[in-house]
Amino acid sequence: MYARYFLKRVLHAVLVLLAVLVVVWILVNQIGDPARLILPPSASHQLYLDTRAAMGLDDPLWEQFWRSFSGWLHADFGNSLWQKVPALPLVLERVPATLLLTLATFTVALPVAFALGVLSALRPDGLLDRTLTAVSLAGVSIADFWLGLMLILVFGVQLHLLPTSGYGGLEFVILPALTLAFRPVGRLAQVARSALVEEMQKPYIIALRAQGMSEGRIVRRHALKNSLIPIITVGGDELASFLNGAVVIETIFAWPGIGSLFIQAIERRDLPLVLACVFVIAMLVIIVNLVIDLTYAWIDPRASLIVDTRRRRRGHPPVTPSTSSGPVSSDGQAVPGGDVGRSPTSLSPSPT
Repeated sequence: MYARYFLKRVLHAVLVLLAVLVVVWILVNQIGDPARLILPPSASHQLYLDTRAAMGLDDPLWEQFWRSFSGWLHADFGNSLWQKVPALPLVLERVPATLLLTLATFTVALPVAFALGVLSALRPDGLLDRTLTAVSLAGVSIADFWLGLMLILVFGVQLHLLPTSGYGGLEFVILPALTLAFRPVGRLAQVARSALVEEMQKPYIIALRAQGMSEGRIVRRHALKNSLIPIITVGGDELASFLNGAVVIETIFAWPGIGSLFIQAIERRDLPLVLACVFVIAMLVIIVNLVIDLTYAWIDPRASLIVDTRRRRRGHPPVTPSTSSGPVSSDGQAVPGGDVGRSPTSLSPSPT
């Protein structure tokens, strides 16, 4: 069932990737002459003409594009104009650093944000909820670069506890990961609170309470899973933004990630390196989005596009939360007594 959906998403991802590469190729080709960039200012005009001919820049624009497009199909982006080596391996060397920083950031952000959101949702509008909401708003509002500089000043300059730059062991990733974690903690905590508060007000939750199920069990077995979709959506957006490269933080902490390399390539108008960076970043983002799409169907089987397609072919409306018979539990089954049309009192046994 899922194979067809998976192949459809992969085909869509390939088309998006090619479209992005085409747009970037057109834009970068308009911002400067690569031959001028790689030659010293004292180079003669004849050397300039020879360099353009050697680089194929005198060919018609459509021929230059086709040559580049043919290389993309083989993952060949040519040599970097800046470093004179193949561009794609240069970018791939930066991937481990970017992934390490991303994973470290989310290892800190996800559990903290989830805990804050759940605690706020259990007692909405209470003192704890207002306090945690203020903390999450502060996390969203604080500028990353300012927070990074403050962490360097405190833990690096004054206390001498952690290194302030470089790439090596885990001690080097602590400060940049903490800096980047504040924003996703704030966003995810707010989304988790809103989603869980909304879920806890649904009729099937009232029905479960009327049946005598404890509040903790309701949250663990039903409400949490049914409120995960918006949390995963926002988490995927944050993850994709980190894969794009946290350029400012990478610069502050001298972190050798894709973002800093991308900026350097743009400054030098290094078209092959820019395209290689875009290719790798787009691939990572596409993989993240594909995993998120498949996760939706795993969390809530009603979200499966495969089932909807088959129902349309049979003349039935697609299954959505609004047309389903009731909420689903953690194992995908309907919650007993979750009929939204019944009041809690109607669930009590009738007197005999």
